[in-house]
Amino acid sequence: MPERRTITTDYLARVEGEGAMTVRLDGGEVEHVELRIFEPPRFFEALLQGRDFREAPDITARICGICPVAYQTSAVNALESLCGAEIPEPVRELRRLLYCGEWIESHALHVYMLHAPDFLGYESAVELARDAPEAVQRGLALKRTGNELMTLVGGREIHPINVRVGGFYRAPTKRELRTMVDPLERAREAALETLRWTATLEFPERRVECELVSLQQPGEYPIERGRIVSDRGLDIAPKEYEEHFVEEHVERSTALHSRLDGGTYLLGPLARYALNAGSLSPLARESAKEVGLEVPCLNPFRSIVVRSVELVYACDEALRLIEGYEEPDRPFVEVEPVAGTGFGVSEAPRGMLYHRYRIAADGTIEEAKIVPPTSQNQRAIEDDLRDVAARNATLADDELRALCEQTIRNYDPCISCATHFLDLQVERR
Repeated sequence: MPERRTITTDYLARVEGEGAMTVRLDGGEVEHVELRIFEPPRFFEALLQGRDFREAPDITARICGICPVAYQTSAVNALESLCGAEIPEPVRELRRLLYCGEWIESHALHVYMLHAPDFLGYESAVELARDAPEAVQRGLALKRTGNELMTLVGGREIHPINVRVGGFYRAPTKRELRTMVDPLERAREAALETLRWTATLEFPERRVECELVSLQQPGEYPIERGRIVSDRGLDIAPKEYEEHFVEEHVERSTALHSRLDGGTYLLGPLARYALNAGSLSPLARESAKEVGLEVPCLNPFRSIVVRSVELVYACDEALRLIEGYEEPDRPFVEVEPVAGTGFGVSEAPRGMLYHRYRIAADGTIEEAKIVPPTSQNQRAIEDDLRDVAARNATLADDELRALCEQTIRNYDPCISCATHFLDLQVERR
């Protein structure tokens, strides 16, 4: 009689809630797979109701300590588009520079501290540091540079305080920004070394089959703005998002699952790279080609390599923006409230982040909707787990557990689930 096994975890710690995973196998067949998210209510959307629209960037930044700029940027994009604000190019580029800092610190953290130990057989980055201290030090230095850039432009490295609807409270001087040139040049070299290093790792075979979705902006790799596009022909403005993307509740998860026109879709580095590789800087394109990274790259285990390419790009782009920076006449434009609904998107390191706000004529927020990339990727993660478990059902429990952990970490769903993820129990019948 075939062996029946249930591999499960009852609790996993996350920055934004709680979750669990179950894989049930009957012999060599996968009977059931689920990623359960019991994320406790955080009430940010309700918290925004009744507040002045100018408060949205500061409030939403508190949603995440790793990607606060993403929340701020999607918020200001939505509110400024509603109110008809024309943001001067130097201010817009300063926002992109701030966002580059977030990409650098987030990608460096994920690559070195959260994901690389999976490929090298270590339980944690602490263990990795004992055998490869130079690699971990390189990752920490990259992250530090990203944080320094966020501090200079955003006012502090976590939950920046300099972002406002209409621009910034204060714009840095050109001289101040020039202090980041040497650190960013060193970071760019470290990012290139990171890419060469991650490209040598051994990757399980896997190919995603779902629709790939990202932003797209002519002439630049998508970070702080763009239209929503896919590899299957979707091309819409942010205001059309809810005509195609639908959230739905599933019993096992308090975080809503999302569908695109009824199907599963994927956000994040693989999607951005597949749809926008031609918009990378020459250095990033050439370095990707040097390590043999194809376009598109559809193996989620190789997302660590794609993130490394984006790390090179973020450093390179930050240096370009600093070189061309012209101090704005004013760091912000006045934005007067307009009754109506505004829609905003941006590319968090983990993928597209959508915001919608309805405000009254006096600027009071009447309704807010925020759809983070992690919740949008839940269906893709679950489908991936199902396929990986099916292809590797003959593995011993510990090996299958490790592979399932690695599969989920491919998507960098959030910080704490990646650092101490699955404490699995195995039930055999």
